[in-house]
Amino acid sequence: MLALLTLELRIEAAQSLKDRRQVVRSLKDRLRASFNVSVAEMEPATLWNQATIGVVAISSSRGYLEGLMDKVERAATRIANNHGAEVSDADLEFI
Repeated sequence: MLALLTLELRIEAAQSLKDRRQVVRSLKDRLRASFNVSVAEMEPATLWNQATIGVVAISSSRGYLEGLMDKVERAATRIANNHGAEVSDADLEFI
C-alpha cells in the first residue's frame, strides 16, 4: 500500500523566491531525515508565497501509514510555523 500526503503551504514571510526555496528545502530535508519518507515539491514555483509538497511512504500496513502520515503532517505544520509559513491544506490518499 502507498500513502500520498499532499501539503499546500502559504509562506507569508517570504519576500522573494529565495526565501520560498529556503522554507521548502528545510521542510523537505527535515521530513526526510525524521521519517524516512520521500518528499518532493509537486507544483512549479509560480508564486513566491505558495508551495505544494508531496510526501510518499510505502508499507503493507494501512494503519502504520495512517499513523506515520499523521505524524508527518504535525511535524510539517510545526516546521512551517517555525519558518513563517503555514500548512493551509493537507490531503491524504491511499493507493
